Amino acid sequence: MTDFSKQAVIRLGTRPSRLAKIQAGQIADAVRAVSDRDVALVEISTPGDASLAPITEFSTVGVFVSSLRAALLRGDIDVAVHSYKDLPTAPHPGLTIAAVPPREDPRDVLVARDRKNLLELTPGSRVGTGSPRRTAQLNALQLGLNVVGIRGNVDTRLAAVASGAVDAVVVARAGLARLGLLDEVTETLDPIQILPAPAQGALAVECRTDDAEVLRVLVQLDAPGSRATVQAERALLAALEAGCTAPVGALCELAEGEDGPELFLRANVTAIDGSAAVRSSAARSPDQATELGRLLAAELLDLGAEELLGPSLATGNAATDINAVGMRNR
Repeated sequence: MTDFSKQAVIRLGTRPSRLAKIQAGQIADAVRAVSDRDVALVEISTPGDASLAPITEFSTVGVFVSSLRAALLRGDIDVAVHSYKDLPTAPHPGLTIAAVPPREDPRDVLVARDRKNLLELTPGSRVGTGSPRRTAQLNALQLGLNVVGIRGNVDTRLAAVASGAVDAVVVARAGLARLGLLDEVTETLDPIQILPAPAQGALAVECRTDDAEVLRVLVQLDAPGSRATVQAERALLAALEAGCTAPVGALCELAEGEDGPELFLRANVTAIDGSAAVRSSAARSPDQATELGRLLAAELLDLGAEELLGPSLATGNAATDINAVGMRNR
C-alpha cells in the first residue's frame, strides 16, 4: 500500500517580503535535499507587514509571526520560517522550533555615503535606524552623531543613504548577505562597538508539535551550535523580561575552552540616550545554554538593568523620525 503522506507537498509559510521569501526559499531547498518531499511556499501577511507604524508602537508581541503561527495551528501550512529575533521569548503551545539552521553572521553593519566608516563620520552626521538597541548603543559611543528613526525594508534604507536623506544606516549583516547586497557594506561593526540583537542572523523553522512526519524531516536541518548560541541569548532576553524592541544587545559564541567547547555570552543594556549602560559576560558548556542566559541576566539586573529597561521601553525609539516608508517588507 502506498504511503501518500511521504508524497504530500509540505506547505511552507512565509511573510511576503523579499527577504522573508529568500529565507523561506533556502529552507525549502534544504527540505527537498534531505527528504523525498516537495515544498510549496505560501505567503501570509502579518500585522507588521500591513502597518506603516514603527515597530516600537505595536502593543502586540510577535507582530511579524502571529499570523504564521495561527496558520500553522489551523493546518493551513505545515512549516513556518521566522527570523528568530522576531519571536516572543515564551514557547507557543502546540508549536515546536524543529530546526535552527546554520546562523548567518549576526553582526550589524554600517552603510554610509562616500564609503566612510563609523569613526570617519563627522559630528552631526545623520545615521538612520529603526532599532532602540542600535539607537542606544550609537548614542553611547559619544561620537556626536544625529541618530534618526528610519522605517522600511532594506532597499528603502539603502535608498535613504543614496538619496542623502541620511548619511548612513546601521542594519543587520545577515539580511544583506541573504539579499546578495554585501557589496553595499561600508564597515562590519565590531561587537565591542555595537552588540547585536539576541538571535540576530538566525532562522527558526517551526511546525506543529504533533506533526511527527514533518518533525522528522526538519530536525535534519538543525545546527546544534547555532541552536545553543541562540538559546543562551534568548534565555537572557526572557529572564530580563524584555522584548525584541528593548535596548538589549547579546552575542553568544561557541569557542574552544580549556576543557572543550564552551559558550561565551556577552550582553549589555543601554539607556536610549546613551547616558548609562550595564554590561557583563559569562561562559558555560554548550549543554548549559539556558542556564548561561539566566545567569548573565541576573548579573545585569544586579548591575541596574531594570532601571535602564523601564524608561527605555516607555519612550521607544527616541530618535527623530525622518518619516521614511513604513515597516512593510522588513
